[in-house]
Order: sequence, then structure tokens, then C-alpha cells
Amino acid sequence: MKVTSFNQIHKDLGAKMVPYAGFEMPVQYKGVNHEHMIVREGVGVFDVSHMGQFFAKGPEVENLLQFVGTNDVSKVAIGQAQYTCMLNENGGIVDDLIIYKISEDEWMLVVNAANIEKDWEWINRQNSWNVQLEDRSDEMSLLAIQGPKAIEAMQSLTDINLSEIPFYQFVIGKFAGVEDVIISATGYTGSGGFEIYFKNEAAQTIWEKVMEAGKDFGIEPCGLASRDTLRLEKGFCLYGNDINDDTNPLEAGLGWITKLNTEFLGKEIIAKEKEEGINRKLIGFKMIEKGIPRQGYKIVDEYENTLGVVTSGTQSPMLKEGIGLGYVAVDFSKPGNRIYIQIRDKNVLAEVVKTPFV
Repeated sequence: MKVTSFNQIHKDLGAKMVPYAGFEMPVQYKGVNHEHMIVREGVGVFDVSHMGQFFAKGPEVENLLQFVGTNDVSKVAIGQAQYTCMLNENGGIVDDLIIYKISEDEWMLVVNAANIEKDWEWINRQNSWNVQLEDRSDEMSLLAIQGPKAIEAMQSLTDINLSEIPFYQFVIGKFAGVEDVIISATGYTGSGGFEIYFKNEAAQTIWEKVMEAGKDFGIEPCGLASRDTLRLEKGFCLYGNDINDDTNPLEAGLGWITKLNTEFLGKEIIAKEKEEGINRKLIGFKMIEKGIPRQGYKIVDEYENTLGVVTSGTQSPMLKEGIGLGYVAVDFSKPGNRIYIQIRDKNVLAEVVKTPFV
């Protein structure tokens, strides 16, 4: 099993460690609900160094990115990031990722940890342009410093004005005394903050300085479990749960990052699907009756006909009620529709709702 540069720090802090995407990762420290509220109300820090970082460089780099990704890369300026997804020949999602435009001929692609090898092979297979690809996943560390107090807590560590970095934009500069840190106003919690990328050698220094700078703001380390509840409250898809090689972006509610005015792999399938209409749709739902939905639970109607399956579910720390995502037949996807979640052989009443939940 792989470890991140922060592995021993997590253990010294008493984190509960679990295997995740081939890595030993902290799932929680003081508790999921506690860490969730730390991020929603203050500032928390996540080790997300298990994510992959590919660098693509060359005069034709945008041709490659436009072909493998569904979003329109021509709209991205230097210093901006963009959320996109890569499709296979059948229109299924190979991965969702964030791409960063460093210069006119260099981009960074951040991919999901479980998909690093698959994505690397996939992008290389499509690379028929003059583009040099480099996988730096094992050389880089990544911290997500998230929450409404993140700017204030981290400002003392850099001369860059953090409040002037717009959402989905980034700056490369000095942070915590370390040069060439990518400071990005991104994250998957929906509570604001930054993701910072740097070389592994700087990990110990940056961790210590981040925790010291954030001390007066109540900063705490957070694990993957609260990262999951935070993203679910915002209705964000998680690869492997809500999207995979057999789901397409229209079904998953990712039509907004699927630009049919561009030429991308799988476009013909998606265009046809859009014209003919989708058969199933990823919906958000709240439990009306008491119960916690979990991945894999059946979604049924009042006559116990199967409508679909729960892809993500939890007890919302903010709402104090069960929430989830799942695919259902389009006829049942309208907000307000009553559905049932099969929890331990019992049909528990829920309602389709618009996301985000919070």
C-alpha cells in the first residue's frame, strides 16, 4: 500500500487509518460530524496527496485536452482551472478531473487517486499530437485547506493576496517559505478555501506552518469521511460511486461541463443521447421517514418495483436527516416525487429534492 508524505503525522495525531485507492489514508481524527462542522464553520485541512497530477506540455496541448475532455478548454485563461470529464468510446465517464492552465503550452491535470494508472494509459493512448506527458503523482503532495476562515487563517504564510484569487483560479508563488507552490481556490467541500500543491520534500514544513498559522482560527486536521459528507451535502459526484465507465455525463447531471460545440471523444454518443432523451437520471433525495441510506441500497416505488439504486448516502451533519444520490428512471426524477429506499428489507419513505442539499 502506498503512503503520502503526511502518513506518520496522521498516525502521531491519532488518526484512524484505512486503505483507500491503494493508499493508507486518514478516515477520521476526532469524528466525522465534528470535522464536518469544523470545515463548514471554520477551517480544516485534508491530506489529499493521493490524487494524481499529470503535466501536459507542447504547442498542441490544447488539441489533446479538447479531444479527451468534454468541457471547452479554449475558454480557459492562464491561471484558471476547469472542471471536466473524460469519456470512453461509449460515452461512459473514464474520470472527472480538474485541469489547470499554467502557460499557453503547459497544463496540469488532477485526477482521482483510484484512476491514476487508468487515466495515464487512456490519455497516452489518445495522444496523437505534439504533446509531452509527465506523471508527477508520486513527487507531489496536496493539502486542501477548506472552510470560510481559510483565507484569514493562511494569509500570514504568503505575500499573495489570497482574497484576490477568484474561485477556480490559481497562483504559483511562495507559501510557508516554500517556492513554486500552486495555490488554487478550489476544493470539493463547498465551503470555500484552497488546495495547495507542492513537492513532497516540503510536506513536513508546510504542514507545521499551516497548523501554526491556523491555530488561532481553530484549524483541525480532517479525514476522508468528513470530506465525503461535505461533498454529498453539496450534491457533488464522487467517481466510483455516482459516476463511472458505465454512466454518461447527461445522466449524471454533468451536461454543464459537456460542450457539444467542441469535438471530443464520445461526442456522437452524447449528442444522440441528448436528442433522444436519457432513460435514467442521477437524483438527490431526502429521507422523510427515519433511516440512513447507503451505497447499493435499492430505490423502489410504492409497489416495490425497482426504480434504481443509491450511489451515495449519509446522515447529513448539517440537516440531521438522511440524504443521498441515486439513479432512477427519468419518470421518477422530478423533485417532489415520493420514492422508497430499501433499508434492511424495509421500504423507507424518501422524497426527490433538488441539490445542493445545503
